[in-house]
Amino acid sequence: MLMCSIIGYCGPVIDPAAFDAAFQRTLSRGPDQSRVVKAGSGVLGFHRLSIMGLTPSGMQPFSLNGSYVVCNGEIYGFERFKAALANQYSFQSDSDCEILLPLYQEYGVDMFAMLDAEFACILYDAQTDEFIAARDPIGIRPLYYGYDIRGTIVFASEPKNLLGLVGEIMPFPPGHYYKDGTFTCYRDMSRVDAVCHDDLDTACRNIREKLIAGVEKRLVADAKVGFLLSGGLDSSLVCAIAARRSTAPIQTYAIGMDVDAIDLKYARQVADYLGSDHHEIIITREDVLSSLEQVIEVLGTYDITTIRASMGMYLLCKAIHEQSDIRVLLTGEISDELFGYKYTDFAPSPEAFQQEAEKRVRELHMYDVLRADRCISVNSLEARVPFGDLEFVRYVMSLDPALKVNTYGKGKYLLRRAFEGDYLPQAILWREKAAFSDAVGHSLVDDLKEYAETHYTDEEFETLRRKYTHAQPFTKESLLYREIFEYYYPGQSRMVTDFWMPNKSWAGCDVNDPSARVLANYGASGV
Repeated sequence: MLMCSIIGYCGPVIDPAAFDAAFQRTLSRGPDQSRVVKAGSGVLGFHRLSIMGLTPSGMQPFSLNGSYVVCNGEIYGFERFKAALANQYSFQSDSDCEILLPLYQEYGVDMFAMLDAEFACILYDAQTDEFIAARDPIGIRPLYYGYDIRGTIVFASEPKNLLGLVGEIMPFPPGHYYKDGTFTCYRDMSRVDAVCHDDLDTACRNIREKLIAGVEKRLVADAKVGFLLSGGLDSSLVCAIAARRSTAPIQTYAIGMDVDAIDLKYARQVADYLGSDHHEIIITREDVLSSLEQVIEVLGTYDITTIRASMGMYLLCKAIHEQSDIRVLLTGEISDELFGYKYTDFAPSPEAFQQEAEKRVRELHMYDVLRADRCISVNSLEARVPFGDLEFVRYVMSLDPALKVNTYGKGKYLLRRAFEGDYLPQAILWREKAAFSDAVGHSLVDDLKEYAETHYTDEEFETLRRKYTHAQPFTKESLLYREIFEYYYPGQSRMVTDFWMPNKSWAGCDVNDPSARVLANYGASGV
């Protein structure tokens, strides 16, 4: 299991010096060890951050009969595959990713649908002299691609690896593999083949059992594990499950503004209840504003919601990296997409709720998942996302949307009801949701908006925003973010489809700010 950076130039490298420089831009994803190998007419590169199989034998690229693979990922239950393949193959390490080449030799590209994993990989097949790449069905691990001036495809973990090597940079579609010049979908997590009509009690029991299983498998690491704890429902549940499975107090980390942090008190309440070894990071307006440009460069996005929520997450992970020996972080992302946001309370029908969930799951890799990956990995840490467990996502997505839509007077009712009992204090379990960027402190977003207001007159704003035809900025804040983005990623705005916003076609959701604070049902979320 590894957090790392991978790159694959699938043909002759035009400019080796430019390639080396491009690959070095993501050294923080894997600072422990680096290696580049020739694979056919191309090259594969790997920066390693050791999490599982910490010995040198776990270093990639792995090779087998002249074929090579690099993989950034975690393959859960790999021991089962390893045992089944042990008679035919001699394994050299404890790394889960070493099974990929033997699996490929046995099953070809069909192997990708067999994996319970968060991964991105690039494989060179020596028998056919071709490159194959694939990405997990949710896109938790990053992968991007583009074509050089000769039309050769290049894959890499982050867009910054491809700048100067290719033309347009695009995200590798989650749940797809690339072979013979085409992208083929092997698993679509947003599609429901058959609606599940479990009753409320059965649904809640399954939600509880599947989330517990998703957390438990993500606790396995040879490096130290920590937990991001906002005091909200999702991160608190992850911590509560982990605390029950741990013999020692778990390490929890929370962040808040120095003036009006909403969530710090709730995070402390959860930490006290769970008996965790709790750490608080306090940030100021100056910390936020001075980090803005760096955060946008790290993220490779101009999206308002992603950038706002990344300010606290980036600074928290930076502090964890600098002040602790934690290498793995469990987080609470992906719950909202499955169970609903504040704005999905306005869904006009269960069918509309489900369609919105499908859209959000398809786009996760450009928003919340991107934020978690970049903020954590740039600080040489590994992100694990229990709510993104494939079996958990499959089950919740398949549930009858009439059960999931908020007819209960409380958002995420199924998830809350699933953990009734003594997992969390009742006040936390049933507390109204606040968005992470708002809960770090309302002043964080207010400071960013105020800062953007000082950058442009109204006339300048109107003139400058019209330069952009794709995802046109619509506030001074969005223009500021776009201009910083364009400085670092010129002409690459289509890496993100558009701004993350509530569904404007729904009554009550036609707003010009993505924060739930502008919605009529925000209510107790702000206290």
